[in-house]
This record gives sequence, C-alpha cells and structure tokens, in this order.
Amino acid sequence: MTTTVLHNARLIDGTGAEPVTDAVLVIDDSTITYAGPAAGAPKVDDAATRLDVGGNTLCPGFFDVHVHLSLPGTKGSPIMAAMVPPSYRYFELIDRLKVTLEAGVTTVRDLMGIDTGVRDAVAHGLIDGPRLLVADKMISQTGGHADFHIPSGLSGTGIVGGVLVDTVDEARLEARELCREGVDVIKVASSGGVTSINDEPDYLGAREEIVSALVEEGEAYGGRPVAAHAIGLKGITAAIRGGARSIEHGYAITDELRQEMVANGQFLVPTLLETMHPDTATPQAVAKSEKWHAMAQESIRKSVEAGIKIATGTDAGLVPDHGTNLGEVGLLVKFGGMTPLQAISAGTKVSAELCGVDDKLGTLEAGKLADVVVVKGDPSVDADLVGDNANILLVLKEGRTKSNRGGFASLS
Repeated sequence: MTTTVLHNARLIDGTGAEPVTDAVLVIDDSTITYAGPAAGAPKVDDAATRLDVGGNTLCPGFFDVHVHLSLPGTKGSPIMAAMVPPSYRYFELIDRLKVTLEAGVTTVRDLMGIDTGVRDAVAHGLIDGPRLLVADKMISQTGGHADFHIPSGLSGTGIVGGVLVDTVDEARLEARELCREGVDVIKVASSGGVTSINDEPDYLGAREEIVSALVEEGEAYGGRPVAAHAIGLKGITAAIRGGARSIEHGYAITDELRQEMVANGQFLVPTLLETMHPDTATPQAVAKSEKWHAMAQESIRKSVEAGIKIATGTDAGLVPDHGTNLGEVGLLVKFGGMTPLQAISAGTKVSAELCGVDDKLGTLEAGKLADVVVVKGDPSVDADLVGDNANILLVLKEGRTKSNRGGFASLS
C-alpha cells in the first residue's frame, strides 16, 4: 500500500462545512483514510510520501455535469466535424480531455457527442482524462434542437450526435437502444435551443409524454436518469412534469416550477458560463445567446433562494472552451448569490449527487476516492480562484498525480 500525506493545508471538504485551517489529508493508494485537523491525524509509516502544500487549499475534485467533448468551443466550428473522418475526431479528444483534467475537473458528464468507448478508454487507462459519464446522443423531435437539417438538404444531425423521434414508441425504442449500448444518462431536448437552426429556445420540444416515457425506460433499464435540455418555459414545464432528474439551463423557470423542482428533488444545471462567441457562431445565434443568457443570470438567484439543488455545468465545447470549466463556480456567487463554500459544494458534493456517485466522490472524507485539487489561496473567500487554471496547483485522480502545476517535487 502506498500512503501519501498532504499537510500544511487548508481543507474545504465540499460538504459545506467551514474550512479547516491546519489540515492533513491521508491517502492510502486510491482512497482517503483521513481528512481533518492536523491535531487529530493518524500516525503513518515513515515510508509515506509527505507533501507540504504551503498553506494552500485542498478541495474535492470538481465536476462539470454538462460538457460536449466532441465539440471545439471557440477553437473551431462544429461544422468541421463533417469534414474529417470519425477517427480524426477521436484524436481531437486527447487535448480536450487533458486540459479539462488539468483545470481541476476530475469527473464530467458528456451530454452528447462521445460514446461509451471513449468513457471506457479513460476508465481503462488507455488515455488520460476526467472520469466520464456519457449520454452519447441527444433526443429531440423533427425540427427540434437536435435536428440539424439545413435548407440545402444536407443534415448534420447524426454527425453532432442528434437523433430524432416523433412518437412515444419511437422514444422508447431509442432509449432502449441507448441503454443497450451502456450509456449512463439519457439526454432529451424538451425545448428549442440557442444554437438550433430550426427552432427557438421558447419552442416546445419533446412533449411531457415523451420525457415521461424516457424516464420510465431509463428507470426500467438500470435506473438511468434523464437530463433535459430546457431553456424556455414550455420545455422546462415538460421536463419537470415529465420527471427528468436534471433540468439543463432552465432560464425561463417560474416560481411555481421552482417549488415543483424542490418537491421532486430535481436538479438545475444553469450553465452560466455559456455565452456565444461572435467569431465562432452565426449572428442569429449570438443574438439569441445575449437574450437568453441575460435571462439566465437574472433567474439563477431566485432558483438558489428557492432551495433547488444546483449542480455545475458549462456546455464546454459547444460554447466555452474546454479547460475553462471552473469559471462557473465564481458565477454562482456573482449571479446566484451563493457563498463561495456553497458554490464549491455545487461543483463537488451536489454534482456528485446528481451523477449518482456521491458514495465515492464529491467530498474529502474517509472512505471516498482520492480525487483532490490543491488550489492556490483561499477559495472560501474568493470563489473565482478556482476558475483561474494558474491557481490549480495539483490534481490527483484516485490518488494519482494528473497535473502538478505547483511543481511539488515529491510528486513530480
């Protein structure tokens, strides 16, 4: 057994508890065996690796529960996916996975674009990256958010990861096929979208009966949850009342629907970091983005105050660049009125709960996997610190060093 001791640290354990200012974290192989005050730390073998983190802060590995690793962010256009063989696109994933992990994000939920093979390649150590939960495809109806048919007659629907269903039975069949492939979550668009070419965010997408059917199939086939892209009021209503576990975006939500989400135990993923870049988006998409993301910034505080469970997701790849993920944490403070500790918990503990992995991830506690991020300074005072990659000094995933920007010699 290999033992690693991180000491001279401030500990933010992700539970929402106040930081421990003189803390020690003990890792045996891949598992945390102690996290708490130095005065209560157990004695360890002289052969243990000891790391003085210089008074900086230990946080749990962060989550981004809404990414698209198959898409380039501001570094290209999604249309380029149609110009290269599928094999080329897999190699593009290498850097995207790397920069995401080095930013302190040790777990992501990819909600369209990569399949279970990419997830398993990371899990089996063939390539480095954050732990992956995948949806593979996004389900919508003809003319909906996943329908990328253009007036010329060409279609990019399948290339970007969309699939179209127009009846409850078609939705059930698609859900069963996705479950057969081993996806972790089912993604449905119950509203139109900002990047859609055939609809608007306030259009109704998949109807409540389709969302409900997908929820039923996911539950029947291994308890897989449904994540619903829902921006406008009609789509949010269908997603909430259809039983989706998470509402992605949720910009036009009302107080009545907030109360329903709280009663149902549903999660909101507000994607505040998502703003279209004029160099990589059409003028129409930029105009839609400005309107709807202003609404997002205005509505998130009421959702926080209502007591909705808020998880962190960014739409990285579709809009933000990969590796900028943790800017979302500071925005939850700026626009949502959260304290820095609450925002950090949203990006760790609450996101782990949404993903169903809170038994082993999301907090720094004995018995949990050792996903650990060392952050320069004190993010319990300034949550924006975690959004600056220069402050992400060390990233451990299951006890193994994945990034050592701080230059800690014993782990080089």
